[in-house]
Amino acid sequence: MKIGLYFGTFNPIHVGHIIIANHLAENSDIDQVWMVITPHNPLKKKANLLEDYHRLHMVHLATENFDKIQPSDIEFKLSQPNYTINTLVHLEEKFPKHEFALIMGEDNLESFNKWKNYEVILQNYDIYVYPRISENSIPEEFENHPRIKRVEAPIIELSSTFIRNNIKEGKNIQPMLHPKVWEYINHNLFYKK
Repeated sequence: MKIGLYFGTFNPIHVGHIIIANHLAENSDIDQVWMVITPHNPLKKKANLLEDYHRLHMVHLATENFDKIQPSDIEFKLSQPNYTINTLVHLEEKFPKHEFALIMGEDNLESFNKWKNYEVILQNYDIYVYPRISENSIPEEFENHPRIKRVEAPIIELSSTFIRNNIKEGKNIQPMLHPKVWEYINHNLFYKK
């Protein structure tokens, strides 16, 4: 079974994440997409992150009706800060019969060569890249790499930062979230401050 790993803080998970995950599960050779909730991205500030269990719960709520999309808390069990290569090695040991691939936005390719052991990742794993509107330049070494698979997918210009800011400003963002995720955020007064 081929598993696409879609990493993110999912703070919060929104319809754009689900559209991309579902598109890849339905329109590529990926059998399942695992939404890997990142406890702490070494490149992001942790101050505005909800607790891990809240973000995991929201991913469960958003994916419960999608057989091919699963939440994963695998990184919660790894020492922090964690790096993608460590997660991949851990998953290979835990699920030796699965084949793993990465899912990332095109804009992430710009800094991919700064990732820990990125050459090892590129040598051993397919990377499915979905389009994003970006003016960033992609390093030449990634342009025609056989492991990098560009996916014809809807361009979703929606971010968790945009959603958090709109909640803080008291705007209605319900169409951007799964209804149960919206209820959970609203009930707990998340992102209001």
